[in-house]
Amino acid sequence: MKVAFDNNKYLKLQSENILKRVSLFGDKLYLEFGGKLFDDYHASRVLPGFLPDSKLRMLLTLKEKVEVVIAINAHDIQKNKIRSDIGINYQSEVLRLIDAFRASGLFVGSVCITQYQAVPQVESFKDRLNNLGIKTYLHYEIAGYPHDVNAIISEEGFGKNEYIETSRPIVVVTAPGPGSGKMATCLSQLYHENKRGIKAGYAKYETFPIWNIPLKHPVNLAYEAATADLNDVNMIDPYHLEAYNIQTVNYNRDVEIFPVLKSMFEAIYGSSPYKSPTDMGVNMAGYAICDDEAAKEASKNEIIRRYLDSLVDLRNGKVKRDAVDKIALLMRQLEISIDDRKCVKAALDKRDLTNTVSMGLELPDGTLVDAKTSPLLSAPAALILNALKKLADIRDDILIISPTIIEPISKMKINNLGNHNPRLHADEILIALAISATTNPLAQMAMNKLPELAHCQAHSTVILPQVDASVFKKLKIDTTSEPEFYAHKLYVK
Repeated sequence: MKVAFDNNKYLKLQSENILKRVSLFGDKLYLEFGGKLFDDYHASRVLPGFLPDSKLRMLLTLKEKVEVVIAINAHDIQKNKIRSDIGINYQSEVLRLIDAFRASGLFVGSVCITQYQAVPQVESFKDRLNNLGIKTYLHYEIAGYPHDVNAIISEEGFGKNEYIETSRPIVVVTAPGPGSGKMATCLSQLYHENKRGIKAGYAKYETFPIWNIPLKHPVNLAYEAATADLNDVNMIDPYHLEAYNIQTVNYNRDVEIFPVLKSMFEAIYGSSPYKSPTDMGVNMAGYAICDDEAAKEASKNEIIRRYLDSLVDLRNGKVKRDAVDKIALLMRQLEISIDDRKCVKAALDKRDLTNTVSMGLELPDGTLVDAKTSPLLSAPAALILNALKKLADIRDDILIISPTIIEPISKMKINNLGNHNPRLHADEILIALAISATTNPLAQMAMNKLPELAHCQAHSTVILPQVDASVFKKLKIDTTSEPEFYAHKLYVK
């Protein structure tokens, strides 16, 4: 892929501007972190060159000044809400975040349970955090939030929340997912800090939409595609336009809530430090785009990918038709279609030719590779082998894994492990390849090419089983599929 983003410039600008924001307020800055900190693959896809852990790297440049607070909503604990991209619940994600922060050398000060309710699931998680030695604070539901400012900015509103004790000038408030109460946590802390005579401020750090590129730029439209199920809409910030006569881009939820936030700031401090939602943000991503055309192309590809994913989600009942139609409208605006995703045609052509489940993959140089289901290999397993052989310049007719290795594994699956399908999945073929590599130099050559599969584009004619989808994700292959179940089954492991 063409590099579209200067990651080093971004880290430098972002760090400098966060420090400027701290100095604007005095003693402390509560920084609400939106999006994903460790694995922001959406950003890395639409802005090639943006590293998935860029936000973490930025925080590490300020490591001695930063403290992390993680907010989790009690309702999400009670509902056992799952982070769909990695398949774990929000409670587990909180612990994963703490481990990841600590491993990076960042200080995690505490966890805040927002909209607290004393129900068994919440109490159990609170006890678990306390037993692990993690400070836990409780924030409560406030009647009339966020519109009844007088009730919120009172002892019966924010005043009844527990004050989170912090020790560093930059307090990053993050969460396992959206709707966790990050903003309310920050504002509650401003109320308590002000009571204690501490000058504290608030700012947001969200990468998208990017405020200083055009409203209909494909990068910003890709954000709308990514949040189609939330019905987010990018718009010109009317408050910024009125205050400065400058057009900037924001999104509907921040624009809608800004008058309330402004009133809260005025109630706490006597005046608001911000004249617009754009003012609240600290986002230098737009200044680090170094190849606008490459960013546009990558974003168009991402919108197509999101559209195909939304069709699968619709089939699985995860989204409504409105979300699919919204992304389809974005595609029409940009005059793009699924035909622009070359691996789709490769997969469909292979299916039509062989009348079986097939896959297609586009290599970094544009070369297309395809594969079909065979008696011993699933289409995902065969595709990985075919792609590696192509990258290693190994002829198609040369076997790099002997049938004497594959056949015993297939028999074991049927005879000993209770499987009905003898075909090897993607993970199993990689294990077989690793075994073959101990005696076969060609297999070793193929294995050496595994890193080159990262950022390849793949498509399947059926929804991939979880085991195969997981392997493709670990290999960083961007994979889509037709909204069809394998062998017309409704449940696929």
